[in-house]
Formats: sequence, C-alpha cells, structure tokens
Amino acid sequence: MAKTAQQPVLVIMGVSGSGKSTVAGVLAGRLGWDLAEGDDLHPEANVAKMQAGQPLSDEDRRPWLETIAAWIRSHADPGTPAIITCSALKKRYRDILRGEGVVFVFLQGSKDKISDRLASRHGHFMPASLLESQFEALEAPTEDENYISLCVSASPAEEAEEVIKRLGL
Repeated sequence: MAKTAQQPVLVIMGVSGSGKSTVAGVLAGRLGWDLAEGDDLHPEANVAKMQAGQPLSDEDRRPWLETIAAWIRSHADPGTPAIITCSALKKRYRDILRGEGVVFVFLQGSKDKISDRLASRHGHFMPASLLESQFEALEAPTEDENYISLCVSASPAEEAEEVIKRLGL
C-alpha cells in the first residue's frame, strides 16, 4: 500500500501504451503539480535505437534512469509534489528511482488492450513491435515498494480520479 509523510512525487509507470502520459497529464492538471515526460529525457541514442525497433539494454537505460532520478530528487527533497512518467519496468530500475515521498502508480492491462491502444497512437518513437519485449521485461511492483496499481480499463480521467482518491490527494 502506498504511503508517504509528505506530498508525493508520483512515478506513473507501465509498458508503452498503458496511458502513462495521458493519466499523468490529467493528474497534473487536476492537482496543479509539476509534470515531466520521462520519454523526453532519453538520450538521442536511445530514441534512435527504439525508432529502429531495437529494445534498449540495461546499459542504455542507466543514464536515462539517473536523469529521471535527479528530477525526482529535485522535487522530493524539498517536498514539492510532482508527477513524472517512466516505464520503470524492472525492480532494479525502480530501485534507482525510489526514495522518501516517491509513489509508483502502476498502470497495468492485458497485452491485447495495450496493443490496441498502441495501434491507434501516432507520433511516438516507440513502435508497437517492441511491446512484446516490454511485457517480457515487466516485473510488477512488490510489497516492499511504495505503489498502487490500476487496471487500464477506465477512461484516463477516471483513472486519475482513482489515483487521487486512493492516495488521498
């Protein structure tokens, strides 16, 4: 169960196409919190690799995760509430990101549901062909992590409202 003594920094996580950016945008708008799109923090080499249909290695992801962690700390340390999107598929990635005041919001759904969402998305560098590798890499959060999970069956506005309700924001 998610808990934090201060205003949290929410990390909206899940596979590509789960609705991270949309839900994060709705939340930021409703709460008036700072928002960062984790995908915008990828080094150019990572973007080029994904555009070419190649999954990123852990070595590729490390500098990106460290940049996201620095953004999180710049908000969590002074207690400034904020929201950032990041796939955060593996526990070891979340270990780089987590800390006091950080709550992971895991958007989960079936491969079919998310594949349908990806098929209708335009203008993103992550091709639908990499979805399988994302599901293979996905390690759902465990009891020792500060998180809540939501099924992606509702509208983004309803999902955001559920986050607000469950975290008492």
